[in-house]
Amino acid sequence: MSTDGRPLDENAVLVKYKELTAECSNLVNKITELEQDRNEHKLVEETLKPLDPNRRAFRLVGGVLVERTVGEVLPSVASNRSNLDEVIKNLEARLETKQKETAAWKAKYNIKTAEEAEAMRKQQMMAQQQSN
Repeated sequence: MSTDGRPLDENAVLVKYKELTAECSNLVNKITELEQDRNEHKLVEETLKPLDPNRRAFRLVGGVLVERTVGEVLPSVASNRSNLDEVIKNLEARLETKQKETAAWKAKYNIKTAEEAEAMRKQQMMAQQQSN
């Protein structure tokens, strides 16, 4: 049923399903991108920790290379990494919710992907061959 109480036609059901799967794909891509950023921050953090806090360090801020000390850069890198951790957790929770919503939609309207339809057809053909 649509939000106004009318039953959905087949095209509307498929469009909604495709939107849900696209949202899931977008979330997966964003999580992957942020995980790469987090790993880079972690690598920088591990590299800077053993260094003297007064040593010069360069940091790219908004496309501008800025000279600071390791003592100034390290806390901001650690803070950014922890912020990335939180954002990734939130996105993973949203992804799980969207995946559940997509699965529920798929089950409700008995949607089959091309691979699933092909597998079912092959199973039916094999069952027919065995019964003959």
